[in-house]
Amino acid sequence: MTLYLITAVLFLAIDAVMLTLVMKPLFTRHLGDAMRDSPMMAPAGLFYLAYVAGLVFLVSAPALRDAEPARAALHGAIIGAMAYGTYEFTSMSIMKNWSWTMVATDTLWGAVLTGFSAWAGVMLVMRFQS
Repeated sequence: MTLYLITAVLFLAIDAVMLTLVMKPLFTRHLGDAMRDSPMMAPAGLFYLAYVAGLVFLVSAPALRDAEPARAALHGAIIGAMAYGTYEFTSMSIMKNWSWTMVATDTLWGAVLTGFSAWAGVMLVMRFQS
């Protein structure tokens, strides 16, 4: 539970900054009126809770068990690129006004955020356990 909570707090705090400073302006520039004035919090919250749970189950807990934080970073980055890339490439294929800049930025961000959050969560829990 500690690993989940630490990872979730890191993930949410870092993503909130990126969403505010980079992603919202980028998506608004390309999608304009298709964007909501503010996000629907229930679907967003469900995504974050489930995404971090999957990350901890598939990546962080095994890396913590084996004391391999670098593996958490690598595997987290792969999961992040796959998850965010799935959304972006699917959206690019079916939505008007989607841009390659959005695809590249969000897919790369998903890899970096997920990899870092997995790594940092494992590192912090390992420090607390020592």
